[in-house]
Order: sequence, then C-alpha cells, then structure tokens
Amino acid sequence: MPACLSDILRLTRLIGLLALTSFAGLSCQQTTQTGGLAHSKPPSSLPDLSAELAERFAGLAAEGILREYPNKPGNVMQDAAGVRAPRQMHPAFYGSFDWHSSVHGHWMLVRLLRVGPALPSELRARIHAGLNAHLTPAAIAAEVAYFEEPGQGSFERMYGWAWALRLAAELDAWQIEQADDAQVKAWREAIRPLEELLVAKIPPYLERLEWPIRVGVHQDSGFALGQILDYADQTKRSKLAATVRQRALEYYGSDTAYPARFEPSGEDFFSSGLNEADLMRRVLAPEDFSNWLQDFLPGLADGEVPRLLEPVGVRDLTDGKLVHLAGLNLSRAWCLLGIASALPAEDPRAAVCLQSAAEHYEVGLGYVFSGDYAGEHWLASFAVYLVTASGRE
Repeated sequence: MPACLSDILRLTRLIGLLALTSFAGLSCQQTTQTGGLAHSKPPSSLPDLSAELAERFAGLAAEGILREYPNKPGNVMQDAAGVRAPRQMHPAFYGSFDWHSSVHGHWMLVRLLRVGPALPSELRARIHAGLNAHLTPAAIAAEVAYFEEPGQGSFERMYGWAWALRLAAELDAWQIEQADDAQVKAWREAIRPLEELLVAKIPPYLERLEWPIRVGVHQDSGFALGQILDYADQTKRSKLAATVRQRALEYYGSDTAYPARFEPSGEDFFSSGLNEADLMRRVLAPEDFSNWLQDFLPGLADGEVPRLLEPVGVRDLTDGKLVHLAGLNLSRAWCLLGIASALPAEDPRAAVCLQSAAEHYEVGLGYVFSGDYAGEHWLASFAVYLVTASGRE
C-alpha cells in the first residue's frame, strides 16, 4: 500500500497516468493507516483530463464491452432453459464482466466522445463499431425482453438502472448538441425502449421501498436516486423528478449526526453517507442544503469527520471484492466535489471537501490501470465520471 504522496506520484508516473501539475505545492508526509494524504492548501479543481489518459481509459472500455468472459451473470433461472451464455441474454451489454459494468463502460465511451479530448482515429473507429453493434433496436429489444422475463424483476435494481439512465441522459445531451449527427441520433433512439421500461419501473418500486438502502455497494439508494434525478432533469421528465425528490426528502430529510466512524466497510466502493449528501445537494435549495449538511456532518467545517475524509488503500488488486476500495476513493471524490459545489466558496466546509477530494483522486487514479481485470473492467468508468464532472454540470 502506498505510504506517502511520493509513492502515489511514483506509481502514477510509472503507469503514465498524467502530470499532476495542478498540485505542485503538495507536501509529502507519512500517511495515516488508511492512506490519507496532506495538502498545503486545497486546490480549486482537479487537473484537466489529458489526451493520453482519455485514450487509456477509452482503450479499457473499448476492449471490455466486447469481452464476454469472464462473466458474472445476475439472472434467476426458472428452469434449464434459463442457462444461457451472456451474449444470448444480453446482446447489447454482455461484456465487461457484468451487466452494469458493461452499461457504464458504454456510457464512458459516449462521455469521452462527447466531452473528452480527441481520441486517435483508430480508437474512435473501434468505439463507433462497438456502439453500432450494441446500441441497435434489435439488441435493446432483447435487453427489454430479458427484464420482462419471470424472475427478473429485481435484476440490477437500482444500480444498473441508474447507469442505464445515465447512458440515456448522455446520449440525449449529445443529440441536442449534435442535432444533425445521424449516428448519435441512431444511438439515442435505440436506447429509448430500455429507458422507457426503467422509467416505468422506478416509481412503483420507490413506493414499495419503505426505507432507503444504506450500503457501500451497488444497492445504495442515495447513488441511484442522484443518477435518476439527473436523468429526469436532463430529459425533462418532471413527474419522475418530483417523485425522486419527494422520496429523497422522506428517506433522508431528517437525518442527523451521520456515523461516519463506521465507514468504510471492507468491500465498499461507495460511501453511503456521501452519496446521501451528494443527492441532497441536488434536492434542496442551497441554504436549506447548508443547514441540512450542518446537522448531517456537524464536524465537517473542522475536518472532524472520522475516517470519511481519508483515502483508503487496497491490499490486493486481484481480489474482485477488495478492489472495490479503489473505486471508493473515486466515488468519494466526486461526492465531495458535488457537496463543495453546493456551498458558498467562502464556506470552510467547501475547502475541506476540495482538499479531501484531491487526496482521494490521487490515490484512486493510482489503482485504475492495475493490470488485473478485477479492477480494470470498471474503475475507468468511475475515474471518467469524476474527472469529467459528471453529475455536476
């Protein structure tokens, strides 16, 4: 596990991530046992996404969305006929080890094409070929049919649903920007049946979900609701947006004194507490959010939030569960930036969040290109979500 900032920077240089010129004033000191770092002052933003790093991120996903095995299907088999290969069940999203990783791998490629630095022509051609093969009416129709099979009602609820709607929102924004691009329009139209299915499934599920799910992995309600709300706002689904806002207030509006000392668990890739705060900054007016945050994390202004502000290390990058902690660094960073974006610049809590986000960013990026598929099939998507300011536009 890296012991100080110099170790992180050395690892970063060795794998060719990026030059962290925005952090030239950093000091190196011994970290805490969880891997925390120290800054001389908080940065105002993260470094821009470099062309080299964008190419490396895209390369992982361009390969991953076409890689059928190894694979972890999440299907319920009613009988022997349910034993099928991943590509048979999911002709659009069979690659990248599991369904949700394939979905956010597709999202990442669309995101990079839309807002990232220019990619090499050969890589762009590979990406277009993959998207053209998977984002088709026939492939998406098969995905919809899978959701409608007996026993699949809870499939990818709501983590995969959230990423699918994030993909739809990205395509929607891109089509608006590039109204004359026939290819973008084709991808946008292809995803609509899956999008409509999920939009119809969400309100009745939330009506049945009496309490939010508070975990550091896929099922966490705070993450999914934030993504769904962004989708609803982008696509002007006012009824869905109102439902999400209402349930968020009912689930989280009266929360106080979040027990941050209990995070993280050993297999977390989310902070349930920070996901909740990142959701509530979308739901509440700025002054109301400021007051809510004071009650929720009362020690934040002084950096006295046990363990929540300190990056974490990963002891085994080949273990598919333990490597979750690498993603925790990245998801914490985007939540912290989201929280800071909703606070006045002079608020001391914003400075604390920016400093911690930068620390988590550096540690998290050091793990993305591990060389092992356990992390490489998904971590780049988390990194792109962070460095392209997804969810904060």
